[in-house]
Amino acid sequence: MNETLDEAAIAARACTLCADRLPLGPRPTFRASATARLLIVSQAPGTKVHATGIPFNDASGDRLRAWMGVDRDAFYDGSRIAIVPMGLCYPGRLPKGGDVAPMAVCAPIWHPRLLPLMPAVRLTLLVGGYAIARALGPGGMAHHVGRFRAYFPDRLPLPHPSWRTGGWERANPWFGEQVLPVLRARVRAMLDSEPDRDDDVA
Repeated sequence: MNETLDEAAIAARACTLCADRLPLGPRPTFRASATARLLIVSQAPGTKVHATGIPFNDASGDRLRAWMGVDRDAFYDGSRIAIVPMGLCYPGRLPKGGDVAPMAVCAPIWHPRLLPLMPAVRLTLLVGGYAIARALGPGGMAHHVGRFRAYFPDRLPLPHPSWRTGGWERANPWFGEQVLPVLRARVRAMLDSEPDRDDDVA
């Protein structure tokens, strides 16, 4: 019998595979939807997201929403936007600052179970170097973001929207001039599309 999205999501939320390596314990945080037109593949939850269980419920979420040109209500409309990070749980902090990389076993286990069950997705935002590398291969974040038109309209690579990216944005004005208008127009088109159903969100 084929697995449903609800079944895959329940299994993912119950995952404890990395429990012994997670400083705050497992709390898989994601949003999956069979009707979502837009999928955000991000890095991993931070401490605020871990505490609330709401993806991008932090300053990086504010920056990402500004890039996309959407408010919180639109961003958290599960019938239109799904959010599945590379690591579903908060991985911890590095000694000199910044988060530990997403757990390497997470995406290979859960992405093949969750993503194929979201057939309405028309645009995938690859947010941050880990998501970009998995989907697009080697080359680095800036390289792939600079070549964004090669992947469009199905996929769009973006930097991670942390406060550290502010300096990168200022040093690379083409991102705001070329990438963000394309992103906002495509997101607007995705959100204007009516979902097939409004109750199939896991």
